[in-house]
Amino acid sequence: MQTVPFSQMNISEELKRAVLEIGFEEATSIQSASIPLILDGRDVIGHSQTGTGKTAAFSIPAIEKIDLTKDKTTQVLVLCPTRELALQACDEIRKFAKYKHNIKTVPIYGGQQIDRQFSALRQGAQIVVGTPGRIMDHMRRKTLKLNDLTMVVLDEADEMLSMGFREDIETILKDAPDNRQIILFSATMSKDIITITKKYQNNPELIKTAHDQITVPNIEQYYYEVPLGKKIEVLSRLLDTYNPKRSIVFCNTKSMVDELLSELQLRGYSGSALHSDVKQNARTQIMNSFKSGGTDILVATDVAARGIDAPDIEAVFNYDIPQDVEYYVHRIGRTGRAGKNGRSFTFVSGRRQMQELLEIERYTKSKITLMRVPTYDEVIETRSHQFIEETKSIIEAGELAKYNAIVDALLLEFTSMDIMSALIKMNITKDGKENFPNKSDDEIFSTEISKMPYNNTARVSEKKRRNTSMRALSKNHSEENMTNLSISIGRNQRVSVNHILGAVAGESGLPGKTFGRIEIFDKYTLVAVPKEHVDTLLSTMKHCKIMGYKTSIKKI
Repeated sequence: MQTVPFSQMNISEELKRAVLEIGFEEATSIQSASIPLILDGRDVIGHSQTGTGKTAAFSIPAIEKIDLTKDKTTQVLVLCPTRELALQACDEIRKFAKYKHNIKTVPIYGGQQIDRQFSALRQGAQIVVGTPGRIMDHMRRKTLKLNDLTMVVLDEADEMLSMGFREDIETILKDAPDNRQIILFSATMSKDIITITKKYQNNPELIKTAHDQITVPNIEQYYYEVPLGKKIEVLSRLLDTYNPKRSIVFCNTKSMVDELLSELQLRGYSGSALHSDVKQNARTQIMNSFKSGGTDILVATDVAARGIDAPDIEAVFNYDIPQDVEYYVHRIGRTGRAGKNGRSFTFVSGRRQMQELLEIERYTKSKITLMRVPTYDEVIETRSHQFIEETKSIIEAGELAKYNAIVDALLLEFTSMDIMSALIKMNITKDGKENFPNKSDDEIFSTEISKMPYNNTARVSEKKRRNTSMRALSKNHSEENMTNLSISIGRNQRVSVNHILGAVAGESGLPGKTFGRIEIFDKYTLVAVPKEHVDTLLSTMKHCKIMGYKTSIKKI
C-alpha cells in the first residue's frame, strides 16, 4: 500500500504543524488510506493490528471535521477497551489538536472519580474518549449527550467484544444520531465484528494493510525489556558488548534522533544523525563517512534511512519500537546482507509495546528472543578483553620503533605502569571520557523481565490469551493474598467470564491480570481479588450494571 507524506495531505496547516512538531514525516499505510476516506465522510473498517498508527488515522480527520461554531458539544466519541488505551488515545489526540484552538478532549473511564468527569463534561468537550462501561454510565445519568454526535470510533473493536462490551457498544450506537459516521479498527474480523459492521455502518470501505515477511535468515532478532528512562544506558551496554563495526539506531521522530545523538556523543561514541532536515550535501558526506568507517553509528528516522546500502552493518537497534510492522522489516533488513550475519535489538517499555512486539512477531512470522541486559561486570570484562586482543595484534604486527621516542619522554616523568594504565583508560572509556555503565542499574534490569506481563515464559497469542480460563490464570496469585468478592449475577443471566472480567477491569481501572479465579454460579459470581484492591472494587462496583442487570457486590 502506497504511503503519503503528511505535508502532501489535504489537511489544515495547524494539523501539519502539529504533526511536524511531533516528528512524524510520512503517514503509515493505514493512515495514508484511512485519512482521506474519513475526511470524505465515509464509514471505514480498518483491518489492522496494533502498532500501525491507528490513533493518528482517526484522530487527524476527526479533529479536522470538528465544527467550532457549535458550543463545545460532543461531536466525536472514541471507544477503547481499557483505561490505559483511552488515556493514550486522548493524549495523542490532544497533541494533534495543539494548534486547533478551542478543541477540547476529555477521557472517561472507570477508576477515576466520577465527580471530576461530571465537571469536565459540564464544561464541554467536542471529543470524548472512554471505555464502554463508563460511557454508558454517563449516558444513563444524562451527563453525556450524543445529540450532536457526528462520528463514533471503535478502537480495537475485537478486544472490546472479547471483554464483554458488545451490548454496551450496540446501545451506544443505537443512541447515536442516524447520520453519524462510524470508524472501526480491529486486528481480527470475527463474526461479531462483521455483524456490527453490517448492522450499523453505511457501505463501509474496508482497508486491510498487507505486511512484508522477513526473508533474510541471517538476522538474529532480540528484544530487551527496558524501564522508561534507561534506554541510553542499555544501548551503551549493548554497543560495548557487541562492538559492531557499523550500526544503525532507529528512532520514530527527528527530535529523538537529535537528542539521542547528543547523548551518545557525550558518552564518547562516534555517530551522525540522519533525518529529513539533513540537507542532501550533508547527507552525502554522512553516508560516505559511514561507509568508509569514519562514523560507527547512524541514528536515523525510518524515512531518512530508506535507500541506505552500506556494507557490513552488523547491528540494527530499534531504540523506539516502530510505528508500523513494515517499518520493522525495512529496518532490520539493513543488516545480514550478502550472506553475512546480522543482529537486531528492539527496546520494549511497558505492556502496550509488548503487545506491539507480539504483533510484529505474528505478521513477520519470525521469532524475537528475549535477552537479559549485560551487567556492569560483563561490560567491563568485554571492554578489557577487546583492548587486550587489539593490543596483541598491534604488537604482533610490529613497526613500533618510531614511537620509542614518545615512550622514552613519558618514562622521564612517569612509571611504565602509569603510562599503561592511562592508555587503557583512553581506550576503555571512549576517548578518555568516563563512560562506565552504572552498576546500580543492574538490579533494575535483572527484575524488569519478571515485572513484564508478556515474556518468553508466558508468551501466547492474543487469541489463546483471551480464551485462557480464569482457573489457570489464578495460578499466578497467592491464595493468602486474595479475597473473594461476590457479584449478584450468574448463569441464570447467561453471564460469561469475559463479561465479569470486562466489568471489574473497566470499572476499577485495574489491569485484567490483577484478578484471580472467576467462578460463575447460578445466581452469583465469585471473583478472586488481591486484598489491597478490595476497597476499590467495593466502591467502584457499587452500582455497576453488567449486561444491563443492576448488580451488587460484597466481600465474603
